[in-house]
Parts: sequence; structure tokens; C-alpha cells
Amino acid sequence: MGAGLCFWQAETVPALLILAVAFCYLRLWLNMLDGMVALASGTASRSGEIANELPDRISDVIIFVGVAHSHLCHPLSGYWAAIFALLVAYVGTLGQAVGVQREYSGLMAKPWRMVALNVGAWITLALLWSGSPIRFGGLTVLDWTLLAILAGCIQTIWIRLAKILRALQKEEGNAAEAKPAAKD
Repeated sequence: MGAGLCFWQAETVPALLILAVAFCYLRLWLNMLDGMVALASGTASRSGEIANELPDRISDVIIFVGVAHSHLCHPLSGYWAAIFALLVAYVGTLGQAVGVQREYSGLMAKPWRMVALNVGAWITLALLWSGSPIRFGGLTVLDWTLLAILAGCIQTIWIRLAKILRALQKEEGNAAEAKPAAKD
């Protein structure tokens, strides 16, 4: 929430972009730590998956909606990034839901979405502090950043779906081979 609030108010107080970036990295660090503790302590569970994933999805939406309302980009850019972040996560868990493995592959998994957003935030902050324009080709730095995130999300969805479908086809092929031949 802190990152979303900081992005939302960053036009008024550009230094809040520093806090927004810090909150994004804190989110990633706490998420990693939570997973490591659950695995190391042997307390990882299926219900723990919900407790791990749901706050991440809420966080994705809050962060990108905060960016959308920062007045440092077009609002639709932030909303599309939020939607596609949810789709990336959904497709990742879809593999698990259909009985194959959870997919983490692709360019725009959660950590890389945050890294890309943070790079855009740092560049925006540097341009604001230097008095330089933050628009290039009619779009702001954060618009370009969000477009890059969207393109990466599309690639990630494609890669994940392809891997899930290959795994399902392999399972179906193995199941067909394991069936005994029908007797005449």
C-alpha cells in the first residue's frame, strides 16, 4: 500500500518516488523471506499458497493503480499494467490448477515488473529534479515503462501458456501410451 500511495502523490512530492521504489523492494524482500521461512520450517501448505498469492495480487493492483493516478503517466497505462500483472499471475497458477507445475517463466514475473517500474521511477525522478521534460514521443517515461511492462507481460503469458500446454500434451501422450491395447 505504501508504494501505491507514494506513486499516487509523486507528482506533488517527487521525492516520494524514492519511497515508492523502497516499498516495492521491501515487498519483494518480504515475499521472498516469507516463502523461504515456510519452506525451511516445513510449514508450506496449499492454504499457505492462498495466503501468499492473494496479498501479492492486491499489492500489484494497488501499486499500478497508484502509478495510474500519479499524473506522471496516462491512467490507462497503469490500469492495463495492473490487469496484465493479474493475468500473468493467473496463468502461472493455471498450470498448477490443471495438474501440472506452477509456471514462473517469462520476462515479466513479479520481480521484473517491479524492477522495470523502479527503473522508470528513478529516471522520472532524475528528470523532474533536473528540470528536464519527462515526455518523449508524446508519452512520459512512466508511460514507456508501463508499455514495456505490458509487452513483457504478453510475452510472459505466451511463454507460460506454451509450457503448460506442452506439459499437458506430454501427460496426455504418456497416459495414452500407458493404456493397455484393446483386445479383439
